[in-house]
Amino acid sequence: MIGFAPTLPLLDGAVPPGAPERDGWRLADGRRIAWASETTEGVERIGVRLEGEGPAPMSLGLRFVATGVARYLCNGYQSWDGSWFAAPGEAGAEQGHALAALDDGAGGAAVLGFERHDRFQTRFRFAAEGDALTIDAETLLDRTGATESETLLRFSGPDADGQMRRWSQLVAQASPLPPRVPDRRITGWCSWYNLYSSITPQTLREHLRAAAAFRDRWQAPLEVFLIDDGFTPEMGDWLDFKPQFPAGVAPLLAEAEALGFVPGLWIAPFMVGNRSGLAAAHPDWLVRDAKTGEPWVEMRLYGEFRWHKRSEEYHILDVTHPDAVGWIAEVFRTWRHDWGARYFKTDFMHFGSAHGPDEVAWHEPGLSRIQVWRRMGEIIRESIGDDALWLGCGCPLWASVGLVDAVRISRDVGVAWDGEQSHQSLFRDLPARLHANAVLWQADPDCILLRDRFHHLSDAQVRLAATAAGAAGGVVMTSDHLGELSPERERLFADLLRDAAG
Repeated sequence: MIGFAPTLPLLDGAVPPGAPERDGWRLADGRRIAWASETTEGVERIGVRLEGEGPAPMSLGLRFVATGVARYLCNGYQSWDGSWFAAPGEAGAEQGHALAALDDGAGGAAVLGFERHDRFQTRFRFAAEGDALTIDAETLLDRTGATESETLLRFSGPDADGQMRRWSQLVAQASPLPPRVPDRRITGWCSWYNLYSSITPQTLREHLRAAAAFRDRWQAPLEVFLIDDGFTPEMGDWLDFKPQFPAGVAPLLAEAEALGFVPGLWIAPFMVGNRSGLAAAHPDWLVRDAKTGEPWVEMRLYGEFRWHKRSEEYHILDVTHPDAVGWIAEVFRTWRHDWGARYFKTDFMHFGSAHGPDEVAWHEPGLSRIQVWRRMGEIIRESIGDDALWLGCGCPLWASVGLVDAVRISRDVGVAWDGEQSHQSLFRDLPARLHANAVLWQADPDCILLRDRFHHLSDAQVRLAATAAGAAGGVVMTSDHLGELSPERERLFADLLRDAAG
Protein backbone atom coordinates (compact mmCIF):
# COMPACT_ATOMS: atom_id res chain seq x y z
CA MET A 1 0.00 0.00 0.00
CA ILE A 2 1.49 3.32 -1.06
CA GLY A 3 1.00 6.34 1.17
CA PHE A 4 1.78 10.03 0.72
CA ALA A 5 2.98 12.36 3.47
CA PRO A 6 2.21 16.14 3.48
CA THR A 7 3.78 18.21 0.71
CA LEU A 8 6.20 21.10 0.56
CA PRO A 9 6.35 23.74 -2.18
CA LEU A 10 9.15 24.00 -4.73
CA LEU A 11 10.32 27.18 -6.41
CA ASP A 12 13.14 27.09 -8.94
CA GLY A 13 13.98 23.56 -7.93
CA ALA A 14 14.16 23.94 -4.15
CA VAL A 15 11.96 24.45 -1.09
CA PRO A 16 12.05 28.26 -0.69
CA PRO A 17 12.71 29.96 2.65
CA GLY A 18 9.42 30.64 4.39
CA ALA A 19 6.78 29.18 6.64
CA PRO A 20 3.63 27.08 6.15
CA GLU A 21 0.19 28.62 6.07
CA ARG A 22 -3.19 27.05 5.52
CA ASP A 23 -3.19 25.68 1.94
CA GLY A 24 0.02 27.46 1.22
CA TRP A 25 3.48 28.68 2.04
CA ARG A 26 4.50 32.23 2.87
CA LEU A 27 7.87 33.06 1.36
CA ALA A 28 10.45 35.14 3.18
CA ASP A 29 10.15 37.85 0.49
CA GLY A 30 6.39 38.18 1.08
CA ARG A 31 5.15 36.17 -1.87
CA ARG A 32 2.97 33.12 -1.37
CA ILE A 33 2.77 29.67 -2.93
CA ALA A 34 -0.71 28.21 -2.77
CA TRP A 35 -1.95 24.78 -3.80
CA ALA A 36 -5.40 23.31 -4.01
CA SER A 37 -6.96 20.06 -5.16
CA GLU A 38 -10.26 18.52 -6.09
CA THR A 39 -11.17 14.89 -6.60
CA THR A 40 -13.51 13.57 -9.27
CA GLU A 41 -14.13 9.89 -10.02
CA GLY A 42 -11.13 8.84 -7.96
CA VAL A 43 -8.69 11.26 -9.64
CA GLU A 44 -7.25 14.08 -7.55
CA ARG A 45 -6.26 17.19 -9.53
CA ILE A 46 -3.66 19.38 -7.86
CA GLY A 47 -2.72 22.89 -8.92
CA VAL A 48 0.04 25.19 -7.63
CA ARG A 49 0.32 28.95 -8.10
CA LEU A 50 2.76 31.65 -7.10
CA GLU A 51 1.15 34.85 -5.77
CA GLY A 52 2.74 38.28 -5.45
CA GLU A 53 5.24 40.39 -7.34
CA GLY A 54 8.73 39.06 -7.93
CA PRO A 55 11.10 37.41 -10.40
CA ALA A 56 9.55 35.14 -13.03
CA PRO A 57 9.98 31.56 -11.85
CA MET A 58 11.98 28.96 -13.72
CA SER A 59 9.98 26.15 -12.15
CA LEU A 60 7.14 25.61 -9.71
CA GLY A 61 5.93 22.46 -8.00
CA LEU A 62 5.40 20.31 -4.93
CA ARG A 63 7.41 17.77 -2.98
CA PHE A 64 5.79 14.49 -1.99
CA VAL A 65 7.07 11.83 0.36
CA ALA A 66 5.81 8.36 -0.57
CA THR A 67 6.05 5.21 1.52
CA GLY A 68 5.56 1.59 0.53
CA VAL A 69 7.22 2.03 -2.88
CA ALA A 70 8.95 -1.11 -4.15
CA ARG A 71 9.76 0.39 -7.56
CA TYR A 72 8.88 3.46 -9.56
CA LEU A 73 8.82 4.52 -13.19
CA CYS A 74 11.77 6.62 -14.30
CA ASN A 75 10.05 8.03 -17.37
CA GLY A 76 12.14 9.60 -20.12
CA TYR A 77 11.05 12.63 -22.09
CA GLN A 78 12.03 11.75 -25.65
CA SER A 79 12.48 8.70 -27.82
CA TRP A 80 16.02 7.83 -26.83
CA ASP A 81 16.36 8.63 -23.13
CA GLY A 82 14.47 5.54 -22.02
CA SER A 83 11.82 4.55 -19.49
CA TRP A 84 12.14 1.80 -16.90
CA PHE A 85 11.12 0.79 -13.39
CA ALA A 86 13.77 1.38 -10.75
CA ALA A 87 14.10 0.56 -7.07
CA PRO A 88 14.37 3.49 -4.65
CA GLY A 89 17.99 4.60 -4.47
CA GLU A 90 18.97 2.99 -7.77
CA ALA A 91 21.80 4.89 -9.47
CA GLY A 92 20.85 6.68 -12.68
CA ALA A 93 17.15 6.87 -11.85
CA GLU A 94 17.03 10.28 -10.20
CA GLN A 95 14.86 12.08 -12.77
CA GLY A 96 11.82 11.43 -14.93
CA HIS A 97 9.23 13.40 -16.86
CA ALA A 98 5.47 13.71 -17.29
CA LEU A 99 4.52 10.59 -15.31
CA ALA A 100 5.63 8.83 -12.14
CA ALA A 101 4.06 5.42 -11.53
CA LEU A 102 4.67 3.82 -8.15
CA ASP A 103 4.39 0.06 -7.55
CA ASP A 104 4.09 -1.40 -4.04
CA GLY A 105 5.27 -4.86 -5.14
CA ALA A 106 2.02 -6.49 -4.04
CA GLY A 107 -0.29 -5.62 -6.92
CA GLY A 108 -1.08 -2.04 -5.91
CA ALA A 109 -0.01 1.11 -7.72
CA ALA A 110 -0.29 4.88 -7.55
CA VAL A 111 0.26 7.51 -10.21
CA LEU A 112 1.50 11.08 -10.13
CA GLY A 113 1.22 12.45 -13.64
CA PHE A 114 0.71 15.80 -15.31
CA GLU A 115 -2.44 16.32 -17.34
CA ARG A 116 -1.31 18.64 -20.19
CA HIS A 117 1.95 18.75 -22.12
CA ASP A 118 1.47 21.33 -24.87
CA ARG A 119 2.64 24.39 -22.89
CA PHE A 120 5.44 23.44 -20.51
CA GLN A 121 7.81 20.59 -19.86
CA THR A 122 7.24 18.77 -16.58
CA ARG A 123 9.64 16.67 -14.54
CA PHE A 124 10.00 14.47 -11.50
CA ARG A 125 13.06 14.13 -9.30
CA PHE A 126 13.48 11.13 -7.01
CA ALA A 127 15.54 10.58 -3.87
CA ALA A 128 15.46 7.67 -1.42
CA GLU A 129 15.40 8.64 2.24
CA GLY A 130 15.32 5.58 4.49
CA ASP A 131 12.10 3.70 3.74
CA ALA A 132 10.56 6.66 1.94
CA LEU A 133 10.83 8.03 -1.58
CA THR A 134 10.93 11.81 -2.01
CA ILE A 135 9.30 12.93 -5.26
CA ASP A 136 9.63 16.46 -6.59
CA ALA A 137 6.93 17.16 -9.19
CA GLU A 138 7.69 20.36 -11.13
CA THR A 139 6.47 22.40 -14.08
CA LEU A 140 9.28 24.14 -15.98
CA LEU A 141 7.81 27.60 -16.56
CA ASP A 142 11.05 28.78 -18.23
CA ARG A 143 10.72 32.36 -16.90
CA THR A 144 7.83 33.04 -19.28
CA GLY A 145 5.99 35.02 -16.60
CA ALA A 146 3.53 32.19 -15.98
CA THR A 147 2.88 31.59 -12.29
CA GLU A 148 0.72 28.44 -12.32
CA SER A 149 1.86 24.85 -12.64
CA GLU A 150 0.32 22.31 -14.94
CA THR A 151 -2.38 20.28 -13.22
CA LEU A 152 -0.97 17.23 -11.46
CA LEU A 153 -3.11 14.08 -11.34
CA ARG A 154 -2.93 11.65 -8.45
CA PHE A 155 -4.80 8.34 -8.30
CA SER A 156 -4.27 4.72 -7.37
CA GLY A 157 -5.51 1.24 -8.16
CA PRO A 158 -4.39 -2.28 -8.97
CA ASP A 159 -1.69 -3.01 -11.56
CA ALA A 160 0.86 -0.36 -12.51
CA ASP A 161 0.42 -1.00 -16.25
CA GLY A 162 -3.32 -0.44 -15.96
CA GLN A 163 -2.86 2.79 -14.04
CA MET A 164 -0.36 4.10 -16.60
CA ARG A 165 -2.88 3.32 -19.34
CA ARG A 166 -5.45 5.25 -17.34
CA TRP A 167 -3.06 8.23 -17.21
CA SER A 168 -2.60 8.11 -21.00
CA GLN A 169 -6.36 8.17 -21.45
CA LEU A 170 -6.68 11.20 -19.16
CA VAL A 171 -3.93 12.99 -21.10
CA ALA A 172 -5.74 12.23 -24.35
CA GLN A 173 -8.97 13.70 -22.96
CA ALA A 174 -7.20 16.88 -21.81
CA SER A 175 -5.17 17.48 -24.98
CA PRO A 176 -6.32 20.59 -26.87
CA LEU A 177 -5.65 18.68 -30.09
CA PRO A 178 -7.13 15.18 -30.13
CA PRO A 179 -4.47 12.48 -30.47
CA ARG A 180 -3.78 11.28 -33.98
CA VAL A 181 -3.95 7.49 -33.88
CA PRO A 182 -3.99 5.87 -37.35
CA ASP A 183 -6.87 3.49 -37.95
CA ARG A 184 -4.38 0.81 -39.01
CA ARG A 185 -0.85 -0.05 -37.97
CA ILE A 186 1.92 1.54 -40.02
CA THR A 187 4.01 -1.03 -41.89
CA GLY A 188 6.80 -0.71 -44.39
CA TRP A 189 10.45 -0.62 -45.42
CA CYS A 190 13.11 1.91 -44.33
CA SER A 191 16.56 2.30 -45.87
CA TRP A 192 18.60 3.11 -42.76
CA TYR A 193 19.35 -0.12 -40.87
CA ASN A 194 20.69 -1.94 -43.91
CA LEU A 195 22.02 0.69 -46.29
CA TYR A 196 22.57 3.45 -43.71
CA SER A 197 23.91 6.49 -45.59
CA SER A 198 25.14 4.46 -48.57
CA ILE A 199 22.10 5.04 -50.73
CA THR A 200 21.90 5.76 -54.44
CA PRO A 201 18.96 5.77 -56.83
CA GLN A 202 20.13 2.38 -58.10
CA THR A 203 20.26 0.69 -54.69
CA LEU A 204 16.94 2.20 -53.67
CA ARG A 205 15.26 0.99 -56.85
CA GLU A 206 16.64 -2.50 -56.25
CA HIS A 207 15.15 -2.54 -52.74
CA LEU A 208 11.90 -1.03 -53.98
CA ARG A 209 11.44 -3.80 -56.52
CA ALA A 210 12.28 -6.42 -53.90
CA ALA A 211 9.79 -4.91 -51.43
CA ALA A 212 7.01 -4.91 -54.04
CA ALA A 213 7.78 -8.50 -55.05
CA PHE A 214 7.76 -9.63 -51.41
CA ARG A 215 4.47 -7.86 -50.73
CA ASP A 216 2.80 -9.38 -53.77
CA ARG A 217 4.24 -12.86 -53.23
CA TRP A 218 3.03 -13.07 -49.65
CA GLN A 219 -0.02 -10.83 -50.05
CA ALA A 220 1.32 -8.95 -47.03
CA PRO A 221 0.25 -5.43 -46.04
CA LEU A 222 3.54 -3.57 -46.63
CA GLU A 223 2.56 0.08 -46.89
CA VAL A 224 5.45 2.59 -46.63
CA PHE A 225 8.67 2.88 -48.64
CA LEU A 226 10.90 5.27 -46.66
CA ILE A 227 14.13 6.83 -47.95
CA ASP A 228 16.07 7.63 -44.80
CA ASP A 229 19.10 9.91 -44.37
CA GLY A 230 21.75 10.00 -47.09
CA PHE A 231 20.41 12.01 -50.01
CA THR A 232 21.12 15.56 -48.74
CA PRO A 233 24.67 16.99 -48.47
CA GLU A 234 24.39 18.58 -45.01
CA MET A 235 21.87 18.82 -42.21
CA GLY A 236 19.89 21.95 -42.98
CA ASP A 237 20.36 21.89 -46.76
CA TRP A 238 17.09 20.08 -47.25
CA LEU A 239 16.43 21.25 -50.81
CA ASP A 240 19.86 20.20 -52.09
CA PHE A 241 21.13 16.76 -53.11
CA LYS A 242 24.32 14.77 -53.10
CA PRO A 243 25.91 14.16 -56.52
CA GLN A 244 24.59 10.60 -56.41
CA PHE A 245 21.09 12.05 -56.83
CA PRO A 246 21.30 14.26 -59.94
CA ALA A 247 17.53 14.08 -60.44
CA GLY A 248 16.71 14.40 -56.75
CA VAL A 249 14.33 12.00 -55.04
CA ALA A 250 11.02 12.95 -56.65
CA PRO A 251 11.36 10.27 -59.39
CA LEU A 252 12.01 7.61 -56.76
CA LEU A 253 8.99 8.68 -54.72
CA ALA A 254 6.84 8.59 -57.84
CA GLU A 255 8.04 5.08 -58.64
CA ALA A 256 7.24 3.96 -55.09
CA GLU A 257 3.75 5.44 -55.40
CA ALA A 258 3.23 3.76 -58.75
CA LEU A 259 4.06 0.41 -57.14
CA GLY A 260 1.42 0.99 -54.48
CA PHE A 261 3.56 2.29 -51.63
CA VAL A 262 3.20 5.40 -49.50
CA PRO A 263 6.46 7.22 -50.33
CA GLY A 264 8.40 8.63 -47.38
CA LEU A 265 11.43 10.79 -46.60
CA TRP A 266 13.66 11.41 -43.58
CA ILE A 267 14.49 14.88 -42.26
CA ALA A 268 15.94 16.44 -39.09
CA PRO A 269 14.26 19.87 -39.25
CA PHE A 270 15.83 21.39 -36.12
CA MET A 271 19.39 20.39 -37.13
CA VAL A 272 21.74 22.76 -38.95
CA GLY A 273 25.29 21.61 -39.67
CA ASN A 274 28.09 24.14 -39.30
CA ARG A 275 29.24 23.36 -42.89
CA SER A 276 25.78 23.74 -44.37
CA GLY A 277 24.83 26.39 -46.85
CA LEU A 278 22.01 27.37 -44.51
CA ALA A 279 24.39 28.17 -41.64
CA ALA A 280 26.63 30.20 -43.95
CA ALA A 281 23.79 32.17 -45.53
CA HIS A 282 21.63 32.71 -42.46
CA PRO A 283 23.60 32.63 -39.20
CA ASP A 284 20.84 34.74 -37.65
CA TRP A 285 18.50 31.76 -38.01
CA LEU A 286 20.47 29.77 -35.42
CA VAL A 287 19.61 29.52 -31.73
CA ARG A 288 22.20 31.37 -29.61
CA ASP A 289 24.09 30.52 -26.46
CA ALA A 290 22.47 32.71 -23.79
CA LYS A 291 25.85 33.52 -22.21
CA THR A 292 28.17 34.01 -25.18
CA GLY A 293 25.78 35.01 -27.96
CA GLU A 294 27.45 32.50 -30.28
CA PRO A 295 25.44 29.83 -32.12
CA TRP A 296 24.51 27.11 -29.65
CA VAL A 297 26.19 23.78 -30.39
CA GLU A 298 23.86 20.92 -29.54
CA MET A 299 25.98 18.09 -30.95
CA ARG A 300 29.68 17.68 -31.71
CA LEU A 301 31.26 15.09 -33.98
CA TYR A 302 34.96 15.95 -34.05
CA GLY A 303 36.58 12.57 -34.53
CA GLU A 304 36.89 9.95 -37.19
CA PHE A 305 33.21 9.10 -37.16
CA ARG A 306 31.36 12.03 -38.69
CA TRP A 307 28.40 10.31 -40.35
CA HIS A 308 28.63 11.11 -44.05
CA LYS A 309 28.67 14.88 -43.62
CA ARG A 310 31.40 17.51 -43.46
CA SER A 311 29.93 19.25 -40.42
CA GLU A 312 31.69 18.93 -37.08
CA GLU A 313 29.01 20.75 -35.08
CA TYR A 314 25.25 20.87 -35.20
CA HIS A 315 23.19 23.91 -34.34
CA ILE A 316 19.45 24.42 -33.78
CA LEU A 317 17.17 26.16 -36.27
CA ASP A 318 15.38 29.06 -34.57
CA VAL A 319 11.71 28.60 -35.40
CA THR A 320 10.83 31.83 -33.61
CA HIS A 321 12.61 33.75 -36.40
CA PRO A 322 9.96 34.59 -39.01
CA ASP A 323 12.29 34.04 -41.98
CA ALA A 324 13.37 30.65 -40.64
CA VAL A 325 9.71 29.74 -40.18
CA GLY A 326 8.93 30.61 -43.79
CA TRP A 327 11.90 28.63 -45.03
CA ILE A 328 11.27 25.38 -43.11
CA ALA A 329 7.58 25.55 -44.03
CA GLU A 330 8.59 25.83 -47.69
CA VAL A 331 10.85 22.79 -47.28
CA PHE A 332 7.98 20.64 -46.03
CA ARG A 333 5.56 21.98 -48.63
CA THR A 334 8.09 21.19 -51.37
CA TRP A 335 8.70 17.69 -50.09
CA ARG A 336 4.98 17.03 -49.81
CA HIS A 337 3.49 18.72 -52.85
CA ASP A 338 6.35 18.94 -55.37
CA TRP A 339 8.31 15.79 -54.57
CA GLY A 340 5.34 13.65 -53.52
CA ALA A 341 6.27 12.47 -50.02
CA ARG A 342 3.28 11.30 -47.96
CA TYR A 343 5.19 9.84 -45.00
CA PHE A 344 7.64 11.93 -42.97
CA LYS A 345 10.16 10.66 -40.45
CA THR A 346 11.43 13.68 -38.53
CA ASP A 347 14.55 12.98 -36.49
CA PHE A 348 16.47 14.64 -33.64
CA MET A 349 13.28 16.44 -32.68
CA HIS A 350 14.45 16.82 -29.07
CA PHE A 351 16.79 19.60 -30.26
CA GLY A 352 13.87 22.00 -30.01
CA SER A 353 12.88 21.21 -26.41
CA ALA A 354 16.13 20.42 -24.62
CA HIS A 355 17.00 23.84 -23.18
CA GLY A 356 15.47 26.72 -21.28
CA PRO A 357 16.28 30.44 -21.27
CA ASP A 358 19.24 30.10 -18.90
CA GLU A 359 21.09 28.18 -21.62
CA VAL A 360 19.79 29.32 -25.01
CA ALA A 361 18.36 32.49 -26.51
CA TRP A 362 15.69 32.38 -29.19
CA HIS A 363 14.91 35.23 -31.60
CA GLU A 364 11.57 35.74 -29.83
CA PRO A 365 12.03 35.75 -26.06
CA GLY A 366 9.49 34.82 -23.43
CA LEU A 367 8.47 31.40 -24.78
CA SER A 368 8.77 28.10 -22.98
CA ARG A 369 10.82 25.36 -24.58
CA ILE A 370 7.59 23.48 -25.33
CA GLN A 371 5.92 26.49 -26.92
CA VAL A 372 8.96 26.70 -29.21
CA TRP A 373 8.81 23.00 -30.00
CA ARG A 374 5.10 23.16 -30.75
CA ARG A 375 5.76 25.93 -33.26
CA MET A 376 7.86 23.54 -35.29
CA GLY A 377 5.23 20.84 -34.84
CA GLU A 378 2.48 23.10 -36.06
CA ILE A 379 4.58 24.23 -39.03
CA ILE A 380 5.18 20.63 -40.04
CA ARG A 381 1.59 19.49 -39.70
CA GLU A 382 0.19 22.51 -41.53
CA SER A 383 2.75 22.15 -44.34
CA ILE A 384 2.38 18.41 -44.96
CA GLY A 385 -1.39 18.38 -44.53
CA ASP A 386 -3.73 16.40 -42.38
CA ASP A 387 -3.64 13.34 -44.63
CA ALA A 388 0.14 12.77 -44.46
CA LEU A 389 1.65 10.34 -41.96
CA TRP A 390 4.25 11.74 -39.55
CA LEU A 391 6.61 9.70 -37.37
CA GLY A 392 8.57 11.59 -34.70
CA CYS A 393 12.00 10.17 -33.83
CA GLY A 394 14.29 11.46 -31.09
CA CYS A 395 11.03 13.17 -30.31
CA PRO A 396 9.35 14.52 -27.16
CA LEU A 397 6.82 11.83 -26.40
CA TRP A 398 4.26 14.00 -24.67
CA ALA A 399 4.53 17.43 -26.33
CA SER A 400 3.88 15.75 -29.70
CA VAL A 401 0.35 14.55 -28.84
CA GLY A 402 -2.15 15.74 -31.45
CA LEU A 403 0.52 16.43 -34.07
CA VAL A 404 2.34 13.18 -34.86
CA ASP A 405 0.81 9.89 -35.94
CA ALA A 406 3.55 7.73 -34.47
CA VAL A 407 6.55 8.10 -32.15
CA ARG A 408 9.74 6.13 -31.76
CA ILE A 409 9.76 4.79 -28.22
CA SER A 410 13.30 3.40 -27.95
CA ARG A 411 16.84 3.98 -29.18
CA ASP A 412 17.97 2.91 -32.63
CA VAL A 413 18.00 -0.85 -33.02
CA GLY A 414 21.57 -2.09 -33.36
CA VAL A 415 23.33 -5.20 -34.60
CA ALA A 416 24.12 -6.59 -31.11
CA TRP A 417 21.92 -7.96 -28.34
CA ASP A 418 23.16 -5.68 -25.55
CA GLY A 419 25.41 -2.70 -24.97
CA GLU A 420 25.65 0.31 -27.26
CA GLN A 421 23.93 0.07 -30.66
CA SER A 422 21.94 -2.97 -29.57
CA HIS A 423 18.48 -4.34 -28.84
CA GLN A 424 18.81 -3.55 -25.13
CA SER A 425 16.78 -0.35 -25.33
CA LEU A 426 13.92 -2.15 -27.08
CA PHE A 427 13.40 -4.62 -24.26
CA ARG A 428 13.96 -2.03 -21.54
CA ASP A 429 11.77 0.79 -22.87
CA LEU A 430 9.01 -1.02 -24.74
CA PRO A 431 7.10 -2.36 -21.69
CA ALA A 432 7.24 1.02 -19.92
CA ARG A 433 5.85 3.01 -22.87
CA LEU A 434 3.19 0.82 -24.41
CA HIS A 435 0.53 2.34 -22.15
CA ALA A 436 0.40 5.26 -24.62
CA ASN A 437 0.21 3.14 -27.77
CA ALA A 438 -3.04 3.66 -29.70
CA VAL A 439 -4.07 6.23 -27.08
CA LEU A 440 -1.70 9.18 -27.61
CA TRP A 441 0.01 8.01 -30.81
CA GLN A 442 1.14 4.78 -32.45
CA ALA A 443 4.30 3.36 -30.88
CA ASP A 444 7.32 2.67 -33.09
CA PRO A 445 9.76 0.09 -31.64
CA ASP A 446 12.07 0.61 -34.64
CA CYS A 447 13.00 -1.67 -37.51
CA ILE A 448 13.08 -5.46 -37.33
CA LEU A 449 16.36 -7.09 -38.37
CA LEU A 450 15.69 -10.10 -40.61
CA ARG A 451 18.91 -10.65 -42.56
CA ASP A 452 21.05 -13.72 -41.85
CA ARG A 453 24.41 -11.91 -41.85
CA PHE A 454 26.11 -8.66 -40.85
CA HIS A 455 24.92 -8.62 -37.25
CA HIS A 456 25.78 -10.37 -33.99
CA LEU A 457 22.39 -11.92 -33.22
CA SER A 458 21.49 -15.58 -32.94
CA ASP A 459 18.47 -16.96 -34.76
CA ALA A 460 16.58 -17.12 -31.46
CA GLN A 461 17.42 -13.48 -30.71
CA VAL A 462 16.26 -12.35 -34.17
CA ARG A 463 12.98 -14.17 -33.68
CA LEU A 464 12.47 -12.87 -30.16
CA ALA A 465 13.18 -9.24 -31.13
CA ALA A 466 10.95 -9.45 -34.21
CA THR A 467 8.12 -11.05 -32.26
CA ALA A 468 8.36 -8.47 -29.47
CA ALA A 469 8.33 -5.55 -31.92
CA GLY A 470 5.46 -7.07 -33.87
CA ALA A 471 3.42 -7.81 -30.76
CA ALA A 472 3.83 -4.26 -29.48
CA GLY A 473 0.80 -3.16 -31.45
CA GLY A 474 2.43 -0.28 -33.31
CA VAL A 475 4.69 0.32 -36.31
CA VAL A 476 6.18 -2.75 -38.08
CA MET A 477 9.10 -2.06 -40.43
CA THR A 478 12.33 -3.59 -41.67
CA SER A 479 15.34 -2.28 -43.59
CA ASP A 480 16.58 -5.55 -45.01
CA HIS A 481 16.62 -6.55 -48.67
CA LEU A 482 13.32 -8.38 -49.02
CA GLY A 483 14.62 -10.42 -51.94
CA GLU A 484 17.56 -11.87 -50.01
CA LEU A 485 15.88 -13.31 -46.91
CA SER A 486 15.73 -16.98 -46.07
CA PRO A 487 12.30 -18.59 -46.53
CA GLU A 488 11.92 -18.80 -42.76
CA ARG A 489 12.63 -15.08 -42.26
CA GLU A 490 10.33 -14.17 -45.14
CA ARG A 491 7.51 -16.11 -43.52
CA LEU A 492 8.25 -14.55 -40.12
CA PHE A 493 7.97 -11.02 -41.51
CA ALA A 494 4.89 -11.82 -43.56
CA ASP A 495 3.19 -13.30 -40.50
CA LEU A 496 4.01 -10.21 -38.44
CA LEU A 497 2.59 -7.95 -41.15
CA ARG A 498 -0.61 -9.99 -41.36
CA ASP A 499 -0.96 -9.91 -37.59
CA ALA A 500 -0.57 -6.13 -37.74
CA ALA A 501 -3.35 -5.91 -40.30
CA GLY A 502 -5.62 -8.23 -38.37
